[in-house]
Amino acid sequence: MATIYARRSIRRYTDERVPREVVTALLDAAIRAPSAHNRQPWRFAVIEDDAMKRTLAAAMGERLRVDLARDGVPQEVIDADAGRSYARLTGAPVLIVLCLTMRDMDAYPDPVRAAHERTMAVQSVAMAGQNLLLSAHAHGLGACWMCAPLFCEDVVRAALELDADWEPQAIITIGVPAESRSRARNPLEESVVWR
Repeated sequence: MATIYARRSIRRYTDERVPREVVTALLDAAIRAPSAHNRQPWRFAVIEDDAMKRTLAAAMGERLRVDLARDGVPQEVIDADAGRSYARLTGAPVLIVLCLTMRDMDAYPDPVRAAHERTMAVQSVAMAGQNLLLSAHAHGLGACWMCAPLFCEDVVRAALELDADWEPQAIITIGVPAESRSRARNPLEESVVWR
């Protein structure tokens, strides 16, 4: 409970390296999550190499720039958003790209059940990601979930040379915190009904 209550999204890190055995422990915690049919549809791409981080951040930033320009966003806002994203991705000692695969999930002939099966896979990957975030905090690390890959799955897949069925869902940045944060929660009563 202490880990759950204390964990925060940390976006700035020191340049201290995160040992490979610690990253492996985080991933091991992630795969302990429950999953639909116990199919474990999660996949993880771990990026420690600085050049690879820069390649990924630049590719994602280029897509972001194109999308925002098409939306008519002012250039200075585009530059700020792309710069912030680049800094977050290249400033973290470790990036873990959470992916889902439908390879082992059930296949249905009708679109309604097929969509539900996909949602179950997404939920499973999200639970693995939450385990990873909690484990990072328990190891004294900071971490932050970034949803940006959803907007450019093809770019992330190509930059990291991932298998075609690996669908990037999020990037979790990880490192030794260089900031502390606090975040209030809405009162529980605003989110609950009792019947």
